[in-house]
Amino acid sequence: MAPTLASLVHHSALKLTVRAGGDRLDVPVRWAHVSELADPVPYMEGGELLLITALKLDAEDPQAMRRYVRRLARAGVVGLGFAVGVAYDEIPKALVDAAEKEGLPLLEVPRRTPFLAISKAVSAAIAADQYRAVTAGFAAQRELTKQALAAGPEGLLSALASQVDGWAALYDASGSVVAAAPEWAGRRAARLTAEVERLRERPTPASAVVGGPGGSAPAQGAGEAKPADAPENADRVELHSLGAGRRPRATLAVGTAAALGTAERYAVHSAIALLTLTMERSRSLQAAEQRLGAAVLRMLLAGEPDHARAVAGDLYGELLDAPFRVLVAEPASTKPAGDPLAGLAGLVDVAESAAARSGEAVLVVPEGGRLVALAADGGAAVAACTRYAAAREGKRTSGGDGDEDAMVVGLSAPAGPIAAAAAYKQAEQALSVARRRGRVLVEHEQLAAGSVLPLLADDAVKAFADGLLRALREHDANGRGDLVASLRAWLSRHGQWDAAAADLGVHRHTLRYRMRRVEEILGRSLDDPDARMELWLALKATSTE
Repeated sequence: MAPTLASLVHHSALKLTVRAGGDRLDVPVRWAHVSELADPVPYMEGGELLLITALKLDAEDPQAMRRYVRRLARAGVVGLGFAVGVAYDEIPKALVDAAEKEGLPLLEVPRRTPFLAISKAVSAAIAADQYRAVTAGFAAQRELTKQALAAGPEGLLSALASQVDGWAALYDASGSVVAAAPEWAGRRAARLTAEVERLRERPTPASAVVGGPGGSAPAQGAGEAKPADAPENADRVELHSLGAGRRPRATLAVGTAAALGTAERYAVHSAIALLTLTMERSRSLQAAEQRLGAAVLRMLLAGEPDHARAVAGDLYGELLDAPFRVLVAEPASTKPAGDPLAGLAGLVDVAESAAARSGEAVLVVPEGGRLVALAADGGAAVAACTRYAAAREGKRTSGGDGDEDAMVVGLSAPAGPIAAAAAYKQAEQALSVARRRGRVLVEHEQLAAGSVLPLLADDAVKAFADGLLRALREHDANGRGDLVASLRAWLSRHGQWDAAAADLGVHRHTLRYRMRRVEEILGRSLDDPDARMELWLALKATSTE
């Protein structure tokens, strides 16, 4: 441990005697410093044992000593060593009283003990403490490596929690807790998801302290009791983002009752390195899986489901044995800026993390400037993507979505391997509608179950409708009849003269005359079902303005 005033007092070779502040000898000493200045405070950093002979001090003046000791205490000096037999045969009472009043430990240094001996003792103790910390850090590194190889991240977290005398948790790329140690720590870690999400928005490497001195306070669960085996006051949590790229792939949380010491800091840094190395190795495996997935996707879209299933094997076999959905995603902005798929990384993280937690297979393949994914219908990955898109929709609506994060997504109806090409086409159609409507995600089933009328809001459709009805509107504008209203009433009544005439409040012969004028002006017969359909859609399109 670091040297303290008590350890120096008990040092047999120094022969130090306590004259004041005997109840504060347990404070650590960062250094021993000699200064005869009347005001050495500008040269202090805090934590020093100041050694003096009082050659330039009026140590017998009570007011001067009160001011001197007060300045030292406020500067963080932890103790004052006074050498007797040089300027004074004993420590003046004025200095003893001032030190006692300020609570500053005052040590008498005998003439036969040089200040250099005290400095050497402090330096040796600091070096020994650092050596112990480094040795303990290397031992912790060996133990963490052993547990990581033997039991994976769960074993590493358990060893880390033991090393820091606290708890540890690992979050995946979506911010969900995937492992924690001890067992009760999972509930504690789950309350920090908001802080983890904020940390994930910063480039790696990044860290934050939650709770404790200088940290933000985590949310406390209502009525939640502390586990019986949880350490007291374990309210200081360090969060560290993990990953070698710009975007974090995971987050490590370490909870302790106090700030980490040197040995504990070594253990945490070792855990960060081991977890990052593990994830980067898994990234290489994921790249290989992605290439295999691209081959499977090409076979499915080419109408070769048997070959696709043979290539997929155990990796994607389960996905092809049950209904799946095809998801196509693109960045909302078409401007080329860096990696065109960077804005879709969050969607990929969410899908893959949800699939991993539920034991599902998910196939994600980059395709030019877009992503194509196959995920089990009704599974966790599809649900997670839908929730993520809804959250992005909310941010966009509130004006909080940046261009670099904006995306559009199309989701097909459930399909099997034989219908993969059709499902891909459905996802593309849904994507096109999402982009046109300014939506983040549109499902193809929503288009099939909805009305065609919202599609009439397209500018091209409105232009066609205006052109088709322009002659009738110009006729009505000249006060020569109400042909547009008559046409709408007649079509809505499926050509029933009496019912349509009643709706208009005119005689049916009047309505017949108006419909003949419509045919003459448009040059089209109302007996043609295509003409009636186009006129009705034109009327509906213009009525939506």
